Amino acid sequence: MLDAMMKAPVGDDVFGEDPSVNRLEAMAARLFGMEAALYCPTGTMSNQIAIKCHTQPGDEVICEKNAHVYIYEGGGIAFNSGAQVRALEGDRGRITAGQVSLAINPDDVHRARTSLVALENTCNRGGGSCYDLEEIRKIRQVCTDNQLKLHLDGARLFNALVATGRSAAEYGGIFDSISVCLNKGMGCPIGSILIGPAAFIRKARRIRKVFGGGMRQAGYMAAAGIYALENNMQRLAEDHLHARRIAEALQKKEFVKSVMPVETNIIIFETEADMCTKEMTQYLKEQGVLAIPISANQIRFVTHLDVSSEMADKVVDIIEKWSK
Repeated sequence: MLDAMMKAPVGDDVFGEDPSVNRLEAMAARLFGMEAALYCPTGTMSNQIAIKCHTQPGDEVICEKNAHVYIYEGGGIAFNSGAQVRALEGDRGRITAGQVSLAINPDDVHRARTSLVALENTCNRGGGSCYDLEEIRKIRQVCTDNQLKLHLDGARLFNALVATGRSAAEYGGIFDSISVCLNKGMGCPIGSILIGPAAFIRKARRIRKVFGGGMRQAGYMAAAGIYALENNMQRLAEDHLHARRIAEALQKKEFVKSVMPVETNIIIFETEADMCTKEMTQYLKEQGVLAIPISANQIRFVTHLDVSSEMADKVVDIIEKWSK
């Protein structure tokens, strides 16, 4: 990947003249069967651009209560778009068509105008859980019936595709816009792609500029994305295997109260009440294992391409020898 970056042909992406960026955007659009794409520095930016494209100030966005766009993007829905959120209680981050239907506001001047539904796949706080595509299709129908737009925060969508055997084109045929990260499991240092209809992407390009996301010789980074799409997608299955092995080791420990079902590359486990997660993550760090306490009694592990089989073996060994 680094070699590809060093050899990348570049230009000025603000003027649409960077050949590597143009190639990456065309690859992503073709992969999802959509018209166009826009390269962004981060997944947060690509999500926030999409939300601003789809909404007007005073609108309401429907999403799950732990959705990344709601709790991990700095209040961006309110700050950037002037919209509010209807946060729904989902199943490990996933909401249903029935919930969406009931959450749509009536056409009433007293109520915010519901204009957008935002889904997340895989769901970060759901332990990397995957949506069932048939449920997404049902949500799409609700959106169509009620003139709502449907956006996908697909930060780990490639993990979901590998885990479920679904295709990118199937998703491209359902959503009005899709954001996919090229970092995380795909291994790029930075970068996210926003994909959608050509008119939508033209509007998104203007908003990216306003947000400060217009880059010059971005092709050096885009080349990493091209390499990732060509080489790093199918190997995500290895990360899923490592995650399951680590989860199995955790389930055997008496200080672990529960482990969320592991579908992809995220492991979230809940500790018994007398265990301090900050102390536990500090102990793990001393053993060379990095993890994040995400609540008073939950810790998150994430596997990725920089975690080898030998490293996963070491983590399992540390867990197995771990005592209170």
